[in-house]
Amino acid sequence: MKVLIIRFSSIGDVVLTTPIIRAMAEQTDFEVHFLTKARFASVLHHNPHITKVYTIEKEIGEVLTYLKKEQYSYLIDLHKNLRSFRLRMALGVPAYHFPKNNIEKWLLVNFKVNKLPESHIVDRYFQAVAHLNVKKDGMGLDYFLGPEDQVDIPTLFQEKGYLVFVLGAAHFTKQIPLTLFQEIIPTLKQPILLVGGPDQQAMGEKLAQSSPEKVKNYAGILTIGQSAFILSKAQVVLTPDTGMMHIAAAFQRPTVVIWGNTVPALGMHPYLTNHQNIEVQNLPCRPCDKIGKKQCPKGHFRCMKNQSAQEIIGALTKNTW
Repeated sequence: MKVLIIRFSSIGDVVLTTPIIRAMAEQTDFEVHFLTKARFASVLHHNPHITKVYTIEKEIGEVLTYLKKEQYSYLIDLHKNLRSFRLRMALGVPAYHFPKNNIEKWLLVNFKVNKLPESHIVDRYFQAVAHLNVKKDGMGLDYFLGPEDQVDIPTLFQEKGYLVFVLGAAHFTKQIPLTLFQEIIPTLKQPILLVGGPDQQAMGEKLAQSSPEKVKNYAGILTIGQSAFILSKAQVVLTPDTGMMHIAAAFQRPTVVIWGNTVPALGMHPYLTNHQNIEVQNLPCRPCDKIGKKQCPKGHFRCMKNQSAQEIIGALTKNTW
């Protein structure tokens, strides 16, 4: 028997499905297949709980013929949008989905009225497989590294133990400003490794040049898997609300999360790992979106610009991790 799990968008969203993947593989006799977009599939390449990963660029028609041949017993829809609904109809097999709470999210974003359940999205994912008698195992997220993900970390950084700063995010309103990094870095004694995408390479170089003795830039240089390797050995990770936050959680790394336009109440905070949320309180415009925006709708970006550097430094350097 085979089951197909669907989650199309974002690295972080795919990582958040890994407890479902693991539980399905370990608690049932199903062969687990997964469908996602091609650019996010690398985070599942070495996952031993998955038999096949199917990918699309845009439309389900790209793989529909192959999926029909698999003759799935069930479809687990962890995306729950029009595209996944069309696939459910096309395959014609019993399908289960989770409570997406879109109305509650809309109320929080537009009227700041929080009617969301106090549960993580991973816990809500498990409601989609409850009919199959699949239960939470309490083991957190998974990320499996391969030989190609290994990175030569400078010996001095390994000996002293390093911090990882995640630069950038998919949406501007989640990104930690350069000026905040510039305020924090000079106060820290530990070496720092920077990770991020090509868009953050220039920022990383600027930060590294300002403190070359203790900051090394990997932003725009490494693959997702190599960045994950860097994260896996960090003493503490500083990150915005982004996919690398969830990868850090998969490795159980202590994490300091700087929240911009989004809020932990949306249910996407680090899952089952030691972390500290830092956010600007009492801003009437937060959250301005459930995901993120290209620019601050109010034009002031206070959710990031008003962050306390001292609070962040205290979180990074505390002795209770």
